[in-house]
Amino acid sequence: MTAPHLDVEQVEQANTAFYEAMERGDFEELSSIWLTPSDVGVDEEYHDPAESGVISCVHPGWPVLTGRGEVLRSYALIMANTEYIQFFLTDVHVSVTGDTAVVTCTENILSGGPAPEGGDEPGPLVGQLVVATNVWRRTPDGWRLWSHHASPVLAESDGGDTGGTGGDPDTTA
Repeated sequence: MTAPHLDVEQVEQANTAFYEAMERGDFEELSSIWLTPSDVGVDEEYHDPAESGVISCVHPGWPVLTGRGEVLRSYALIMANTEYIQFFLTDVHVSVTGDTAVVTCTENILSGGPAPEGGDEPGPLVGQLVVATNVWRRTPDGWRLWSHHASPVLAESDGGDTGGTGGDPDTTA
């Protein structure tokens, strides 16, 4: 196997590990997947690693989060408020150039919140379609996540062409 193919395989494995850690609610594993300031030469003795703006994350509908502190807090919050989550990744594409890799994919997410108050049954399951871009950086310890950007996919309307604006741009009224 050539080095480029090995790089792609390693990035695919790191990307899968990221989503599996989320599914298991394994905060320690998830934290270890993200790039640290020392991975990029930031001296942690002089810069607070929790606040260093090395990494970034955009969850669907959220503002940009930067730095390990903000990003990891967001995942802790998500994990604490999500009873169940499963990712089915489709349209996965990996591109590696030097020490940087980009993974684009569609996250087909099935999630459930806490059970209704006083109920013994699990909360309702909800499906969501999200497109994501994950940027990875090679470190001496393997590939680490540098940036995650996820955006919801808007559902197509069932109403069809309403005529005029909002319809097929190739048709004329």
